[in-house]
Amino acid sequence: MTAADLRLFDHEPAERAEAPPHRAPGLVVRVLPDVPAIDKTFDYLVPDPLRDQVRVGTQVRVELSGRRVGGWVTAVGVDPVPGHELRPIAKVRGWGPPPEVLDLAGWAAWRWAGRPASLLGTASSDHAVPGLPAVGPASGPPGAAPAPGVTVSVVPPAADRWSAIAAAVAAPGPGLVLVPSIAGARRLGARLARSGHDVAVLPDDWARARAGARIVVGARAGAWAPIARLSWAVVLDEHDEVYKEERTPAWHARDVVLERAARDGAPCLLLSPCPSLEALAAADRVVPASRTAARAGWPVVDVVDMRGEDPLRGGLVSQSLARLVQDGARAICVLNRRGRARRLVCAACDTLARCERCGAAVGLDGEAAALACEHCGSTRPVVCERCGATRLKQLRVGVSRLRDDLALLAPGAVVEVTGADAAPGDDLAAAQVHVGTEAVLHRVRHEVDVVAFLDLDLELAAPRYRASEQAFALVVRGARRLGPRARGGRLLLQTRLPDHEVVQGAVHADPERVADAERARRAVLGYPPFAALAAVSGPAAPAFVEALGAPAGLEVLGPADGTWLVRAPDHATLCAALAATPRPSGRVRVEVDPLRV
Repeated sequence: MTAADLRLFDHEPAERAEAPPHRAPGLVVRVLPDVPAIDKTFDYLVPDPLRDQVRVGTQVRVELSGRRVGGWVTAVGVDPVPGHELRPIAKVRGWGPPPEVLDLAGWAAWRWAGRPASLLGTASSDHAVPGLPAVGPASGPPGAAPAPGVTVSVVPPAADRWSAIAAAVAAPGPGLVLVPSIAGARRLGARLARSGHDVAVLPDDWARARAGARIVVGARAGAWAPIARLSWAVVLDEHDEVYKEERTPAWHARDVVLERAARDGAPCLLLSPCPSLEALAAADRVVPASRTAARAGWPVVDVVDMRGEDPLRGGLVSQSLARLVQDGARAICVLNRRGRARRLVCAACDTLARCERCGAAVGLDGEAAALACEHCGSTRPVVCERCGATRLKQLRVGVSRLRDDLALLAPGAVVEVTGADAAPGDDLAAAQVHVGTEAVLHRVRHEVDVVAFLDLDLELAAPRYRASEQAFALVVRGARRLGPRARGGRLLLQTRLPDHEVVQGAVHADPERVADAERARRAVLGYPPFAALAAVSGPAAPAFVEALGAPAGLEVLGPADGTWLVRAPDHATLCAALAATPRPSGRVRVEVDPLRV
């Protein structure tokens, strides 16, 4: 489906009321202004001295409504509307994305309910590119072409991902590799360059990528790399939520790459230790790791069943963690605190109270004298599903004493790592124990012996439809910090749900357990990838939802906390309805494929 098919680039002649005296026939181009609120194109005249610099995708400066704005040429040699005088292009800024990427932006604007200009800004260089450097042939050295279609390769957390992508990057180019971070892209680009590959790393080497470098490496924005036609594509850690753009349109880099590969008939390789259900649904083939490789790529996993545990001073330090810390083990202790994080457990057997339908933690509905799930809305009697007891107690996350409790045990220093309050780098390296939210897994860079999730149930029973998938990704991140099993690190999971698929998936180094359970649950509840979702919020959201109405195939849920959920059986139905709904005055955010609802 192209931008033209979707009628995203509507056309109007440029500035009818301010027509300059340029009446002679000449080259006329169509320009999309770099103004987020405008998705219409305008016709402009190209002065003769600039004719050889203008092509589809070129970035230009034009006069619009009395001010000069940037824009992209979307068509060259068009027939202007008769009887209207055209203003000339004010300036050619330089090279922009190739025509294929412009067309892709039109599709993505429809797919994620946004405007093309926002996407083309991501696809363009952040500085003017008046000329392109010379690069070697894109074909590169001879190599075996990757298998066509979409392949999902399950790579254990501590496995060497270089070997997993080596065959793909050796294939003829041009090809694209995405990694979760810019720093990671630069490291991979340097390694490829040392191996003799012709590589461009975005955003620094945008001009080289536009000129036809054989391998282009980038982070999330790299999905919009200025490559006219892909020969192959690789996405590392496709499950990572960093690939989802937070601003609207909230596109997903993995899905942009999948669309590009499909358009170009290029093979696409998605690598992950815990593939998302969306990736598995898109795959033509799934290549699991061998059992030997899977076991070797995970550290030793210790599960502490907190139902039978007598934690230190009634807090979150289990006896297992206490022994490790007392013995001098260097540890990272993860506790994803929430401002109102509290749960109900059975007073008799200490079992966590969960929703029987979706598995989220439930709260007590005083009016109904029942347990209510804020995620799916179901209720059930106040009865423990394990032992049948009817008395529950509230479990609060006791973080205030956590650092002090560990400091009583550890022979070395205990440091709290919580983003803005994080200790300096020297203190982090010198400390024995590091305590904090999941950010601690990124901030502490030296080797550790133990990664402990002090209350994994905060993630397992979170009121989100992706809770299990997200919890397993967090556990994988902890496993990656410890390295392979041969290093001897220990991954400590403290939970009241030891039989949960996430816990068992880690114990058995088997992500398929998580995927199978998630797939069955989402199919019943009607969540992606078995349906398409959009979240609508903002001051003008009520007006937008009213204008949306109730087209066939659409279900509108809410509002909940000022947000409506719009559900459809597929993206074609959902996105067509969103595109047909006029935007009201005022701010409204439409997020297609929200990750945390």
